[in-house]
Amino acid sequence: MADAGPIDRPLNRKHVTAWALWDWGSASFNAVMVTFVFATYLASDSFGPDDRGTQWLTAANAIGGVVVALTAPVMGQRSDRAGRRKLWLGINTGVVILLTALCFFVRPDEAYLLLGVVLIAAANVAFEFAGVNYNAMLLQVATPKTIGKVSGIGWGAGYVGGIFLLLILYVGFIAGDTHWLGVTNDDAMNIRVVALFSALWFIAFALPLFFSTPEHRGSGEEEKVSLFESYRRLWRTIVGLWRHQRNTFWFLASSAVFRDGVAAVFAYGAILGTTVYGVDPADILIFGIAANVVAAAGSFTGGWIDDRIGPKRVIMGSLVGLVITAGVIFFLNGTTAFWIFGLLLCFFVGPVQSSSRSFLGRLTSEQRAGEIYGLYATTGRAVSFLTPALISVGIALTGDSRYMVPAILLVLIAGMALLVRVRDPKTEDIF
Repeated sequence: MADAGPIDRPLNRKHVTAWALWDWGSASFNAVMVTFVFATYLASDSFGPDDRGTQWLTAANAIGGVVVALTAPVMGQRSDRAGRRKLWLGINTGVVILLTALCFFVRPDEAYLLLGVVLIAAANVAFEFAGVNYNAMLLQVATPKTIGKVSGIGWGAGYVGGIFLLLILYVGFIAGDTHWLGVTNDDAMNIRVVALFSALWFIAFALPLFFSTPEHRGSGEEEKVSLFESYRRLWRTIVGLWRHQRNTFWFLASSAVFRDGVAAVFAYGAILGTTVYGVDPADILIFGIAANVVAAAGSFTGGWIDDRIGPKRVIMGSLVGLVITAGVIFFLNGTTAFWIFGLLLCFFVGPVQSSSRSFLGRLTSEQRAGEIYGLYATTGRAVSFLTPALISVGIALTGDSRYMVPAILLVLIAGMALLVRVRDPKTEDIF
């Protein structure tokens, strides 16, 4: 594309800050609900034996992934044309916040397991929809020379926000037997209150984006287009990528696979720590804080390097680091091994995520960013069954949650193999 990448304009730091604060606020869902607190709560014995909570949660997330895969690019395409990128980001953010708050009603009983996994899976779907428009806004706030750094700032802000929030929650509601506001551990009230606190956190830090960042102006197409026509246009876009932008096509394919493996590191890492490596459920929150510190450092570092040597080299180097570290941790035991190598895994996660976003930003234009980032979400979700399905099968066959690790390894290696043929949009070199 002749107009690929962000427009060359002065960097507006106010817009970048407001944009990054949304990521800071989103830590309440990513770090607290999906990873270190609520997911481990659902995976506990309170909801049934034999890793039932883990299996139900992975199955529900796989179903949610199908919904995202079928709808995300069309939603992005329509927001591109209508100039309603920020509106749809706001709507989906609101849905995530509401579903997060409703998790307060999930009591520690098998009868509430279905409610818990449905709320988390549905919130994940809304979060993915929000992410389509949020990622597309990267091209509105970044410049050609800073897109890697700005993307890294966003990811890093999310991790740093997670650090502060997890510290607050640990002190206020997790550590000890009595907590702020007179909350106790009875009926898991301390965990359920965390859901309400997380919803308020997201509201507070998402608001600046909607007040200070300009709306996307749209493509100028005013005609109303049916849903069927939207899918026809989407198909023409995919065919066009194959015929004329093969590099973008192959990046979408490769990133779909390796991002699924990378996401699993955070999604199931806490569960692995508590069920296999003997980490106390209360201490896993401390690990989460440390993990966010390390991942933030990786994101900031990767973003800075990205603008200098290109995103592909950052992604490939980080994937190699993930594979080696995960291979080592599989053969080790004990909490010390989990702390050392689990944190090393987290360092490599941030650069993969931030440089993947900036990689695609260099391949598309501001006018088409919603549709292309929608395809980014769709291709990711189209194969998002891979890691959860492999994990579910591994646990079912062995009864051992340790087999999460080889499942993740297989997906990462497959993604790396596909990435080899992709050209770096900054350097044009083959890694």
